[in-house]
Amino acid sequence: MIRILAPLVLLALLSGCMVASVAGAAVGTAVSVAGTAVETAVDATTTTQQEADEDRGKAIRKEEERQRKDDKQQRKVAEKQRKEDEKRAREAPMPPSA
Repeated sequence: MIRILAPLVLLALLSGCMVASVAGAAVGTAVSVAGTAVETAVDATTTTQQEADEDRGKAIRKEEERQRKDDKQQRKVAEKQRKEDEKRAREAPMPPSA
Protein backbone atom coordinates (compact mmCIF):
# COMPACT_ATOMS: atom_id res chain seq x y z
CA MET A 1 0.00 0.00 0.00
CA ILE A 2 2.82 2.39 0.85
CA ARG A 3 4.48 1.48 -2.43
CA ILE A 4 1.37 2.65 -4.28
CA LEU A 5 0.88 5.84 -2.23
CA ALA A 6 4.50 6.97 -2.39
CA PRO A 7 4.56 7.48 -6.19
CA LEU A 8 1.17 9.23 -6.04
CA VAL A 9 2.41 11.61 -3.34
CA LEU A 10 5.60 12.28 -5.29
CA LEU A 11 3.57 12.86 -8.44
CA ALA A 12 1.34 15.34 -6.62
CA LEU A 13 4.36 17.19 -5.21
CA LEU A 14 6.12 17.19 -8.56
CA SER A 15 3.11 18.61 -10.38
CA GLY A 16 2.89 21.42 -7.81
CA CYS A 17 6.49 22.32 -8.49
CA MET A 18 5.83 22.37 -12.20
CA VAL A 19 2.81 24.65 -11.78
CA ALA A 20 4.85 27.03 -9.64
CA SER A 21 7.65 26.98 -12.21
CA VAL A 22 5.29 27.69 -15.11
CA ALA A 23 3.49 30.41 -13.15
CA GLY A 24 6.82 32.04 -12.27
CA ALA A 25 7.86 31.98 -15.92
CA ALA A 26 4.55 33.46 -17.00
CA VAL A 27 4.82 36.31 -14.49
CA GLY A 28 8.42 36.97 -15.52
CA THR A 29 7.43 37.07 -19.18
CA ALA A 30 4.50 39.40 -18.50
CA VAL A 31 6.75 41.80 -16.61
CA SER A 32 9.31 41.68 -19.40
CA VAL A 33 6.69 42.38 -22.07
CA ALA A 34 5.21 45.24 -20.04
CA GLY A 35 8.68 46.74 -19.57
CA THR A 36 9.37 46.51 -23.29
CA ALA A 37 6.03 48.13 -24.10
CA VAL A 38 6.72 51.03 -21.74
CA GLU A 39 10.23 51.46 -23.14
CA THR A 40 8.89 51.48 -26.71
CA ALA A 41 6.22 54.02 -25.81
CA VAL A 42 8.83 56.29 -24.21
CA ASP A 43 11.08 55.96 -27.26
CA ALA A 44 8.18 56.82 -29.53
CA THR A 45 7.36 59.99 -27.61
CA THR A 46 10.89 61.28 -27.08
CA THR A 47 13.05 62.67 -29.83
CA THR A 48 16.79 63.06 -29.69
CA GLN A 49 18.43 66.26 -30.85
CA GLN A 50 19.84 64.43 -33.85
CA GLU A 51 16.39 63.17 -34.85
CA ALA A 52 14.95 66.65 -34.43
CA ASP A 53 17.75 68.09 -36.61
CA GLU A 54 17.14 65.44 -39.29
CA ASP A 55 13.40 66.13 -39.26
CA ARG A 56 14.01 69.87 -39.56
CA GLY A 57 16.43 69.29 -42.44
CA LYS A 58 13.85 67.17 -44.24
CA ALA A 59 11.22 69.86 -43.75
CA ILE A 60 13.57 72.54 -45.09
CA ARG A 61 14.49 70.44 -48.15
CA LYS A 62 10.82 69.73 -48.82
CA GLU A 63 9.97 73.44 -48.62
CA GLU A 64 12.88 74.32 -50.93
CA GLU A 65 11.71 71.73 -53.44
CA ARG A 66 8.17 73.12 -53.32
CA GLN A 67 9.55 76.64 -53.85
CA ARG A 68 11.63 75.48 -56.85
CA LYS A 69 8.53 73.90 -58.40
CA ASP A 70 6.52 77.08 -57.83
CA ASP A 71 9.28 79.21 -59.39
CA LYS A 72 9.50 76.91 -62.40
CA GLN A 73 5.74 77.06 -62.87
CA GLN A 74 5.77 80.86 -62.64
CA ARG A 75 8.57 81.06 -65.22
CA LYS A 76 6.59 78.84 -67.57
CA VAL A 77 3.48 81.00 -67.18
CA ALA A 78 5.51 84.19 -67.70
CA GLU A 79 7.20 82.74 -70.81
CA LYS A 80 3.86 81.67 -72.25
CA GLN A 81 2.41 85.13 -71.59
CA ARG A 82 5.43 86.80 -73.23
CA LYS A 83 5.06 84.63 -76.34
CA GLU A 84 1.34 85.40 -76.56
CA ASP A 85 2.06 89.13 -76.23
CA GLU A 86 4.66 88.95 -79.01
CA LYS A 87 2.26 87.06 -81.24
CA ARG A 88 -0.50 89.63 -80.66
CA ALA A 89 1.95 92.46 -81.38
CA ARG A 90 2.96 90.86 -84.71
CA GLU A 91 -0.64 90.25 -85.70
CA ALA A 92 -1.95 93.67 -84.70
CA PRO A 93 -2.43 96.03 -87.62
CA MET A 94 0.09 98.80 -87.82
CA PRO A 95 -1.32 102.30 -87.57
CA PRO A 96 -0.90 104.34 -90.75
CA SER A 97 2.08 106.59 -90.71
CA ALA A 98 1.46 110.26 -91.01
